[in-house]
Amino acid sequence: MWNPITRPVNHWQHRLHTACMQRQNKHTIQQQASSTKHPQYAKMLDKYVREGPMIRGPKFLARLRSHTVFEHTPVKLFCTVDGFPMPIVKCNHQPYSHHSYIHSFFLSPNFSAAMLPKIHYTKINITFLEKFGPVFATEGESASLTATMTLTPNLANLQPEAQWYRDDTRLFDSKWVKIETGRGVTTLTLPNLFKDDEGLYTLRMVTKGGTAEHSAFVSVSDGPPPVPGAPGAPMDIKIHDANRDYVIVSWKPPNTTTEGPILGYFVDKCEVGTENWTQCNDHPIKICKYPVSGLFEGHSYYFRVRAVNSHGISKPSRMSDPIAALDPTEFAKLHGKIDVVSYHDEVEGDVAEGKPPGAPSGINASETDRTYVVLSWKAPAYSSKAPMWYYIEKCLADTGAWQRVNTQVPIRSPRYAVFDLAEGKQYKFRVVSANMYGNSEPSEPTGPIETQELKGVPSAPGQVISTRETDTSVLIQWAPPKEPNNLIGYYIDQCVKGSKDWTSANHKPHKSTKFVVSGLTKGETYVFRVQAINELGLSDESQESAPLTVKAALSHTAFSAIPSSPYDIGLLNCDGHSMVLNWKKPLHTGGAKIKEYYVDKRRSGTTMWREVHIPPLTERLYKVEGLTEGAVYQFHVYAANLAGLGTASKQSADFTCEAWTMPEPGPAYNLTFTEVRDNSLVVEWQKPVYAGSGPITGYHVEYAKKGTSEWTTANQTAVSHRFFKVTGLEANTSYIFRVRGVNAAGVGMASMPSDPVYAKAVAGFQEVSCGVDEKSGDIVMSFESCQMNEGSQFIWKKDYKEITDFSKGVVIKTEGSHSKLIFKNADKEDFGTYSVSVTNTEGVSSSYKISAEELAKMLALSYDIRHPIIPLKSELAYKILERGRMRFWLQAEEISSNVTYKFFANNKELSGPNKMGHDVSTGIIEFIMDHFTEENEGTFTCQITDGGGKAQSSLVLIGDAFKAALAEADYQRREYIRVKEGPHFSEFLSLQVGEDCSVTLVCKVANLKKESEFHWYKEDTEIIPDVKPDLGSGVCKLPIKLFSLKTTGVYKATISDDRGKDMSQINISGKVFEDAINKISQLAGASAAELVINCTATGIQLQCHMKYYTSEMNITWYHGGDGQYLLTLICSLFQCDLRLLLIIQLKRGVVGGLPDVVTIMEKKTLSLTCTVCGDPKPQVSWLKNGADVEPDDQYVVSLDQGKFASLTIKGVTMEDSGRYTMIVQNKYGGESVDIVVSVYRHGEKIPEAKPTLTPKTIIPPKLPIEIPQPKTQPAPSPAPSPAPPKAPTGRGVKSPTPTRRK
Repeated sequence: MWNPITRPVNHWQHRLHTACMQRQNKHTIQQQASSTKHPQYAKMLDKYVREGPMIRGPKFLARLRSHTVFEHTPVKLFCTVDGFPMPIVKCNHQPYSHHSYIHSFFLSPNFSAAMLPKIHYTKINITFLEKFGPVFATEGESASLTATMTLTPNLANLQPEAQWYRDDTRLFDSKWVKIETGRGVTTLTLPNLFKDDEGLYTLRMVTKGGTAEHSAFVSVSDGPPPVPGAPGAPMDIKIHDANRDYVIVSWKPPNTTTEGPILGYFVDKCEVGTENWTQCNDHPIKICKYPVSGLFEGHSYYFRVRAVNSHGISKPSRMSDPIAALDPTEFAKLHGKIDVVSYHDEVEGDVAEGKPPGAPSGINASETDRTYVVLSWKAPAYSSKAPMWYYIEKCLADTGAWQRVNTQVPIRSPRYAVFDLAEGKQYKFRVVSANMYGNSEPSEPTGPIETQELKGVPSAPGQVISTRETDTSVLIQWAPPKEPNNLIGYYIDQCVKGSKDWTSANHKPHKSTKFVVSGLTKGETYVFRVQAINELGLSDESQESAPLTVKAALSHTAFSAIPSSPYDIGLLNCDGHSMVLNWKKPLHTGGAKIKEYYVDKRRSGTTMWREVHIPPLTERLYKVEGLTEGAVYQFHVYAANLAGLGTASKQSADFTCEAWTMPEPGPAYNLTFTEVRDNSLVVEWQKPVYAGSGPITGYHVEYAKKGTSEWTTANQTAVSHRFFKVTGLEANTSYIFRVRGVNAAGVGMASMPSDPVYAKAVAGFQEVSCGVDEKSGDIVMSFESCQMNEGSQFIWKKDYKEITDFSKGVVIKTEGSHSKLIFKNADKEDFGTYSVSVTNTEGVSSSYKISAEELAKMLALSYDIRHPIIPLKSELAYKILERGRMRFWLQAEEISSNVTYKFFANNKELSGPNKMGHDVSTGIIEFIMDHFTEENEGTFTCQITDGGGKAQSSLVLIGDAFKAALAEADYQRREYIRVKEGPHFSEFLSLQVGEDCSVTLVCKVANLKKESEFHWYKEDTEIIPDVKPDLGSGVCKLPIKLFSLKTTGVYKATISDDRGKDMSQINISGKVFEDAINKISQLAGASAAELVINCTATGIQLQCHMKYYTSEMNITWYHGGDGQYLLTLICSLFQCDLRLLLIIQLKRGVVGGLPDVVTIMEKKTLSLTCTVCGDPKPQVSWLKNGADVEPDDQYVVSLDQGKFASLTIKGVTMEDSGRYTMIVQNKYGGESVDIVVSVYRHGEKIPEAKPTLTPKTIIPPKLPIEIPQPKTQPAPSPAPSPAPPKAPTGRGVKSPTPTRRK
């Protein structure tokens, strides 16, 4: 749409912009036109110094103008800029009011090489005359690095720039570094060395056409410590997140090769302009990072750190650069970059004045630590002139209790650190912006942000490999730790082999996993180790590297030798579109390892070779793809080493690209030979790439004498593995070999014939030996090589597969020409053929086959060595000492002063160091037991350990042997007491049964006096007898009333006074109890009277009288069927017929009232009532279908007047049908009766009741019955009834008064 207001402005501004651009580009167009005449100069931009016009900074020639347009009308904004190279223009579009916008254009210089014009260059050659070498210095010293050079041509106005770097960080003149350059000389001086200055220093002489550089390592070791043994100083002090009142200081820990471990660090600060250092932390902190708070805004500070160990405090580190405690926004204004900006803000009024700012957004944690989080956020759009600040609020992630953090210090910049957080907790944060008019709404809170937890130091680095480099340096490489835990770097230690005098190779953490150790002694042998570092300290040391003798890696002659060409290119498979090739490695490597191969192809009959792969190959197997089916190809191969690319191989045979379809396997490849002897050798190979129509099941090895074509099959039966030992060869004869694969379809293609192999053993060869180490018990295979050359290595294999898994305790140790394969944890699966070969030799190799039987013998021997048995002169025995103490002892053939031993009784260790001892001169080991009692019956064992040897001996004391030992111990104890004239038991406790069946504990005491006290105990509870013991007579008795199982237990008697104490105890249980019961039964049975019949209210009773009866007596009643009753009492010693009381209830306990069958309609009420009697009053319980009836609102149980028992069921249902049982029972027994209840529904036919006679069930009494005896005549005691049929389970619901059913 045409706009009459903007068109004139746009028109004239566009014309002005076009004119300026034409003038600006005039010189550039002329340069481009002239450069086309010399296109060769365009390719030399990186090698020559430019002599064109100087670079011009960006600027606006014509600025933006204000525009007023109608809504939805397009508008073009024009501005004219100047600068060389062409500046980058950026447009910023932001709303200024509801209908107005500000458009800003930013200019920045663009130094892109693509925009440089074609420029002429002048070549400058730089040649170093003198170079600086490695420097080894100490803290506090100074060092200078100087290089002289010649310039060709040496133009005064085109001098190169000297750039100095330390570990890729460019250095400039400062307090710590001085650089001087001129007249072909450049010097870098380090006036006061700290460990921060250690590193690889590089000088780069830079011209516009290229650079010339030289590097050397500067090592700075720790200076003398303030106190002996104190650690070295920390280094690399850095300041992070400086703000108005705090900074975060970090550093790197020192190495502690010989010093003690670091316990912590102190951080010091010093205000710029003063020399007053103050300590920031009261206690040493253990991590290499510390937030320093309480700074004064606007003041500048230096910081330094000191390390602490158990010996003292280190020297301070180099102080940091000065840092100002300023808001980051203020700091940016002082040090920030100013952009060239064109803008228009001529809008009437400021609608933003008088309002609070908007809410911040994009809040996130840019750094988290254990106790603080650094937050950053995006400021809201803000155009007011009133200053704006921020508040931060926090809360725990699982709560909503927000708390303001910075109540005292307003935040000006959108970045701040929140301190004093709990370690390992989750927090949420939000930000509020504010100005003089008020606060904004809070920002969206962050997600849960968790503070860090200490994870510990890194794990130890992996395998360390050392490689020769020069006559005085070695390249060290290692695997990084599996648990880096915020890794900072590494420390490398070195040690002359065998000295154990470790020194630091670097004194400042090294970041990569490669390091060149310089300053070594030529011809000396070193070992190396590595430690990883994080902010918590140093990890464990890695395993030591293999010893390495220092000398140059390659001579100049060897370095310049390229490898010979590969040969014998073979075809292993073809699918019609690709071919798999294999070739043999060069016969001569040129003195260096073959690093890569290159393969070229061409069509047969053509001359143009084409490379078929990028990047180069490292293996001698390659699949060439993208071929044309049916075409014929030729190939040749190049090999390359450090010296360069070798010559091409002879071209291969013609290979037709046709898919292989034969069912037999393709050819094997990579035939290698080991263990070459006068009459045998071992050949190995790789399986065919093409398997044919089925899996490969085996291989045949064929050989022929050199120069003949008569092939002989070495194995008539195919072998399944890919190695074979060929025997029966003629000595001093050359042979060639080939291998064929076999599958179900037949024998496949033969491999390419091998190179000739001369059947002659290497002079001085040795075989692998195998045995068991006499000290460690390890199974060791050992091999001594008769040849060792530069770079020779031992390769161990099992079944001709290289051993790479060392997780099961397999260790390879190599020293010089001797190598061992050690099995630390061998098992029965480790049998097989083990072979070793030595690289870079004339085929030195050997093997050893371990059979399963031999392995079993070696495992047994290994076990015996690792678990040696200490020979004993005498096994464990005992001797009874005075006071009844028991001495257990044994005697070994020989023991050392480091012997340890333990004594056990019934698998429970016996303690007491004062009770055990040994005599090295005699080999006797003993244990003294003070109290030998009945509890000690069992097995006693002594276990001995002396170095790697062990022994064990046991003594069994049970039965008669134990009783004899216990009796002897008691006797010796009593005798000792007698000697000492103390109170004691002359006769120990015994159990006596009287003629009246009374049971009494009896003992005798002696050597008493008036103050002697006697006490009875049962199970350690004192018994107070009715009659005190008669100590005057020396006989003490304790009657046991109602002797039964309830009275069993351990009884004990003690006698004591001021002279001592004696004790006797007896365990009344088991055989002791059974003997007493048998005695009582015998006496009771002999005293039984004749049976008599008594009629009582409860029934007819058969009874007799005896002296004693208890439930433990085994009695049986017999009914002869003719009215005769017999009672038999049986004990373990005799059987006799006794007459005891037997209650025979001839009448039921249920007097009457209950029917046998009840029929009732649903929803009616049923009441089952009967009369019961008994003395004592019996209990009544009810069952339904054998389960207890629980009273509730429906089931009501009652007992009226003590004799009418009833069960009422309200509102009967179909579920109430079943068999109900009433049980009447007292201590003399009981009865039960069943009632069948049948419920039917309304309208149904009433079921016919068929009453059946239910036999009564008599329940015997459960406890012994004691019948009280008349005063004038002894009343007999009733005996328990015989076991009748069991009553229904459970007691049911019991009524308080029982009766009998008639």
